[in-house]
Amino acid sequence: MAAIPQDLLDRIRALEREVRTLTGRANIRPALNEITNGPVKIAEGGSLEVSAPDGTPIFQVGALWDGAYGVKIQRSDGTLAFNVGGSGEGSNMVRTFSRAGAVILMDDYYSPEFLGRPWMPIQLFPTKQQGTEGTTYQYAWVGGAPAHNAVAVINLSSIASTGGGQVRINMIPRGGGEVAVAEYDIPANTWVNKTIEQPLNGVGFQDWVGWNIQHRVKSAGSGIETRVFRAYTRNTFTADEAPDPPPANAAAEAQRFLGVPAMPPAEAATESPRPAPAEQGLHTIDD
Repeated sequence: MAAIPQDLLDRIRALEREVRTLTGRANIRPALNEITNGPVKIAEGGSLEVSAPDGTPIFQVGALWDGAYGVKIQRSDGTLAFNVGGSGEGSNMVRTFSRAGAVILMDDYYSPEFLGRPWMPIQLFPTKQQGTEGTTYQYAWVGGAPAHNAVAVINLSSIASTGGGQVRINMIPRGGGEVAVAEYDIPANTWVNKTIEQPLNGVGFQDWVGWNIQHRVKSAGSGIETRVFRAYTRNTFTADEAPDPPPANAAAEAQRFLGVPAMPPAEAATESPRPAPAEQGLHTIDD
């Protein structure tokens, strides 16, 4: 007859305790709603998605619906609110959408330096020479604004009496001289409407840009008047409208890196050259 160990029951009870311990540990699951240490990596075409209880997509990061990579945020009603990335014309852009689907905030697709939307106004003010009989160029409108968008748009209209006249539009980049962006003739007794669309060449984001509109008559004894109807900056519509970048400027780059807007120098308190002191003054457009 085989010998039976005297402590067999003790051994069985110890084995049962070990089995219970192992079974309990196997059923313990780590928390799935908290990350306490280390990154979460989603790669090789994956994405992270959050949906409302009704299935409406709210948040997505990684591979987007069109195969590109980026971030997409929708409202609870399913309307698109925010998007980074995407393909086609919106590639790698940051865009915020209204509830009606309009893009209300974005960077510029063709000009990485600038804001795309919203479009920003250029402040232009009429001088006493808005209507003049001078045969040399007089300042009809002066003003300026920081550069937020890449392309300036100025819509104006002029009329001259007998002999006709001329109009010239100048841009004054921060730290530079006047740059004539348009100059044209005004025939006698005819309103001439012009829309000037000028890329802000050599200008950095938030650099101050001055503008002036000058005009003159071609013959003494006649007169000319110029009115401005719209002046603003907008995003580029084509790659050809992308402005030339500004010259390398370490100080300005450092300011932008630190988030400090580049402001005009103290000695440039006026945005553009002014007429002689005796001729200065502003008046309303209908005076």
